[in-house]
Amino acid sequence: MTEHQDETRAAYDGIAELYASMFADRLETRPFARAMVGNFAELVRETGNLRTADVGCGPGHLTAMLHDLGLDAFGFDLSPAMIDHARRAHPALRFGEARMEALPVEDGTLGGVLAHYSMIHTPPGELPALLAEQVRVLAPGGLLLVAFPATDGPEPVRFDHKVTPAYSWPVDRFAELLAGAGLVTFAQMLHDPASERGFLDAHLLARRR
Repeated sequence: MTEHQDETRAAYDGIAELYASMFADRLETRPFARAMVGNFAELVRETGNLRTADVGCGPGHLTAMLHDLGLDAFGFDLSPAMIDHARRAHPALRFGEARMEALPVEDGTLGGVLAHYSMIHTPPGELPALLAEQVRVLAPGGLLLVAFPATDGPEPVRFDHKVTPAYSWPVDRFAELLAGAGLVTFAQMLHDPASERGFLDAHLLARRR
């Protein structure tokens, strides 16, 4: 485990209950993000393979949403405290500790992977390996929905996230990384969530070749 992962895990362990109380119903006030998650779930159902991983699941609220949308959803997170909360909050669902670049999932077995603001703490140089792992676990035709803060500049920008340092990305650059990993981006949404940091919300929906 790299130093930044140690720092990220410790930071989220320290605020797990506060984070859960702040974000458990976050999508109720985020109609655009909620719509993209709903579209993702519908398309995963159409593949016939309902197995879906919520990577970087945090307190499990989106894992539960995917379950309610008809998917066989389970969650992974780096933070033991987040996983403990998720298991208590959603006892009928499955959660486990894992790094996103080393998922305990068989090759080519998932219909979907959701990465909702969970790749943002990964340094740019490490992101290709992380994306390759998501492709490894996806079945051909499987879907990845990734959300992240977007920047208008040509390069990713490191910023002081409230929990631990994070990165915003140019949408085109992120889409290039998805293509390099073996994914075809076929839908994207970019909108202003009225963030105090001034970032745009980006959602990219991609399919494994």
